[in-house]
This record gives sequence, C-alpha cells and structure tokens, in this order.
Amino acid sequence: MNRSDKKQKFFVELIKPSHYDDDGYVIQWLKAWIPSNTLSSIYGISMDLIERRALGDDVDVVLNAYDETNTIIPIKDIIRRQTSEGAKGVVCLVGVQSNQFPRAMDMARQFRAKGLQVAIGGFHPSGCLSMLPELPPDLQEAVDIGITLYAGESEGRLQDFYLDALNGDMKSIYNYMSDLPGIDDEPTPFLPEKMVRKYGASIACFDAGRGCPFQCSFCTIINVQGRKSRFREADDVERLVRANMKQGIYRYFITDDNFARNKNWEAIFDRLGDLKEELGLPFSITIQVDTLCHKIKNFIPKAKRAGVSRVFIGMENINPDNLMHAKKRQNRITEYRTMLQMWRNQQIITFAGYILGFPADTPEKIANDIEIIKRELPVDILEFFCLTPLPGSEDHQNLYKQGIPMDPDMNIYDLEHVCTGHAMMSKDEWQGIYNKAWELYYSDDHVATMMKRMVVSGNKPERIWMHTLQFAGCIRFEKVHPLQGGYFRRKVRTQRRSGLPIESPFVFYPKRIWDVITTYGPFAAYTLKLFLLAKKIKRDPATQSYMDLALTPVDEHGEDEHLEMFELSESAKAAVAKAHRETEARESRAQQVTAAE
Repeated sequence: MNRSDKKQKFFVELIKPSHYDDDGYVIQWLKAWIPSNTLSSIYGISMDLIERRALGDDVDVVLNAYDETNTIIPIKDIIRRQTSEGAKGVVCLVGVQSNQFPRAMDMARQFRAKGLQVAIGGFHPSGCLSMLPELPPDLQEAVDIGITLYAGESEGRLQDFYLDALNGDMKSIYNYMSDLPGIDDEPTPFLPEKMVRKYGASIACFDAGRGCPFQCSFCTIINVQGRKSRFREADDVERLVRANMKQGIYRYFITDDNFARNKNWEAIFDRLGDLKEELGLPFSITIQVDTLCHKIKNFIPKAKRAGVSRVFIGMENINPDNLMHAKKRQNRITEYRTMLQMWRNQQIITFAGYILGFPADTPEKIANDIEIIKRELPVDILEFFCLTPLPGSEDHQNLYKQGIPMDPDMNIYDLEHVCTGHAMMSKDEWQGIYNKAWELYYSDDHVATMMKRMVVSGNKPERIWMHTLQFAGCIRFEKVHPLQGGYFRRKVRTQRRSGLPIESPFVFYPKRIWDVITTYGPFAAYTLKLFLLAKKIKRDPATQSYMDLALTPVDEHGEDEHLEMFELSESAKAAVAKAHRETEARESRAQQVTAAE
C-alpha cells in the first residue's frame, strides 16, 4: 500500500436544501435563479482547510456540495460513501431557512437512520437560538434524534467542528450567536464552475459585508448577523472575483442585506470598476440597498462604473404608518421618486420589495396602493411578500411571548403564505389579495408602460420582457414565488414530504406530463405575446417622446408635488410636512453661509 492508501477518508457533504410546494414535492429546477451565499461561504472555508491540511496530514478530505434547488440530492450515494469500510464523514445541511427546515429534517432522518453524523445550520436554528428562551419543538426533535444544531457563522470555527466530526465527538449544539467573527482577510465564498453553471445566467454570489444597523421588526438579519456590520476589504473582493474569472464567471450577486451601509462600498466599487476597465470584461452585478442610498455622494454613479445592472431596494410600503409599525424609520416616501429616478438615469433596473399584511392593510387599500405605485413611482420590478413572523425576527419573538397563534408548519414561512391572523383581513382575504397583487401590477397595460419607460430612459424594453417572465410568469404559471424560481421545474416522484403518499408511477407520470403541457404551453404563449409587445414598443416612434407622472423629473422641492401617495393618510401628510421643513432649513443654512461669505 502506498502512503495515500493509508490516509483516513473523511467525507464532507454540504447540502443546501430546498423546500416543498403545496403538493409536498421538492421545489427544484433545471437551473435555479438565486445562488446560496452560505453554501459558497462554507465551501470556500472548507477548501482553505483542505489546502492547508488543517485536519491533519493523514486525513484525506473529500468535499461534495449540492444545492437542492438545481440538483437531485444523491442520498443513497452519500450513505454508501459514509458507511463504506474505514470511512468517516459528516452531512451538513447548510443555510437552512425556516421554510426549508421540514425538508432538511426529512433528509436528516434518512441519514441518521443509517448512522451518519448530521448537522443543521442556517437562519432557522440561528434565529431561534438567538431570539427564543427555549428550543421550539422542531429543533428539539432534531436534537432528540441525534442531529447537531449549528448556530452562527463558520469563519474561525469550521476547523474545530470538522475535527469533532472526524473524532466522532460532535456536540448537540454549537452556539456562536454571541460571538460573531470578523470576515476581512478570511477565505472568500466560492463554488466550482460546474455548480455555478447550474444557476440561471451562471451567477456567482458573495457577501462583502454582514449585519445591518437598522431595526426592521420583520427582519432576521439583524438578530442572526448582528446590527454591528462587518466587512470584507477590496483586496478580498478582487481575489474572489479573479478566482471566478478563471472559471469564466462574470456575473455576481453581492448578498449584503444593505450594501449602501458597507463602509468599504467605495473601495469595492472602485476596484471592480478598475478591473472591468483593465480587463475589458462585461461584469453584471446585482446589489441590495436601502431607500436613502442616493443620498450617499457618488454611490449610484460608482455602482454603474463597477458593473451594477440590477438593484434590489427595500421599499416595503408607501404608507408611513406601516413603515413605522415595522420600525422602517429610514424609509421616507418623499424620497422614493428621486431615488428611483437616479437609478433609472444610470440605466440600472430597479427591483423593490413590497410587504402586504401590515395592521392597517385591507384588500381595498392594498389594491389602491398598487395603482398609485404604477402611476407615481418609476420602479421597474415589484416583488410582493406576505408579512411573515420569521423565527429570528422581533415580530416572531413578540408573537411567541404573547402566545398569539402562528401556523406550526414551517414549510409555509416562505413569505408567500399567510402564517398568522390579521385584525382587518381573514386568512383567505389576505392570501387572496397577495395573489391578486401580482395580477394588478403586471397587467398588460402596465407592462407596456414599463417597457416605454425603459426606452425613454435609454434602456432596452427586452429587459422588462425578461424580468416580467421571471416574476409575473413564475407566479402565474409555476405557482411559486420568483425568488424560489428557475428554468424548467423538476418533480421527482419519490421526493415527497414525509407523511404524504408516494404516488404510483401510473398516476404520477401521466399527471406530470399534463402539468408540463398545461404549464409551459400557456407560458410559451405569454412569452411570445410579451416579446412581440416589446418589439412593437421599440419600433414605435411615439415611444421616444413618452412621458408620464412617474418619469416627470423631481425638483429640489419634491415634497411640494401633488401626488396621491402624499395624501393617503395623515401620516403621509406629516411626512411631507417634515420634508418641507427640512428643505426650508437647508435653504436657510445655505443662505446664511452665502451671506457670511
């Protein structure tokens, strides 16, 4: 036997689980749209440990990684590898969100039944351990059957965790929530090309920072990643981008919850811009920001130079009462139009989140607010979410402490199902207006309007065509939220939620064929319809002079505009009055400075 034959085989299986649809089948695609930063981060750290032989010179680490949103998990192969003679290993279910926990547990039970070591980490265990006084029943069940819970981040800790697994001495719970590590000069997120190619547009992801200084009550970020932000340096970002470029990857999703509050944003944008110009490569970057990012000098122009082509904005609502209820104090409705127009002026497409189900909401109010947004705000893509008490959020903690009923099924905590009661709407009314909201915003007339706005802003209407298919199309035809979407839905007959029957092949496959026909036939017709609409609008000379209220430039006294959004409620009027006072104060100070000179 040669020396390598004597090494201890240690298998590390990293699995990012998906979750179940309403029929109990795993939501999985030929190509998924959203990559997993947690999977990328842990893979990058693991590769660093392997390269440094941190688990010992006599240990041969075999690392495998899977994202279930685009890959059928080879459960039998994993069991076979880890139960082979002399083998050791651990299965890590990573980045597990609350809605993914039931699926994670179904896989974990299969591994535990064969004696494998299993750990579950991510926002669900981390959020619960951070915000609740005791383990909820689902986490307690995991511990009871020998599953390890991992709460917190992996930088500086993963080596010890792997060594425990190698020695067969894993703890029941690893809780690092009170000790969040720095991420500068640490191994950076990375996935091999074969995995990145399984995402639509071959997009890689990384976090340039973690944490958020704001206090939004529905958010889990601030309680899992902390309110004290931590950052990567521009050198770290350049290193990971160059590593991806070697694989031919040029599209990136920077997953920071709010990149505008990353203290290194300018250095990172400058470095990316320099790389883009030096190498002549067409970077395409997606970022997430707050609604006041346009107030940061040069932020938007430098984003454009760096290659940002899409930006997600946490707009959430146009009613100040609702924003205050969520402690979203940083959102100012008087700034929305200015902010959106500044992104539009750089030909960067805007995505905005919009939450339905605040205490004052009714179906009628929600429908009216959507019509106002269509008329008055030049946002491109609007994404709707049900207000959801996610474990790890202040909202969930408050309901838990008050004993207010919440649905016990974590699978529906996916921001598109109603999970708790509402004072003004029944569950059916709330769910109904959520479904209708997509139809209202993505009406044929408004899609045409958005395409016209694209053209007069120096952009391509085909971008609206593509993203409308992703967002409106995914809801309309696939019946899942676009953030869980992808290209061509897979359904595996045997991958069904525990407790539900496995259908006979003679029932499942004919039904599946019919599903494909009735889903993708109408989807193809819708695709063609919108494509022809985009071409028609592009050719129409009148489009070049198109103008509407949303596109009308905002002057320095934007709060003086006569907008219905400003008249919605007393709180909206108060927000306008406050903005007016602030403008007068700035002008007065400027006049005093001028007079003094």
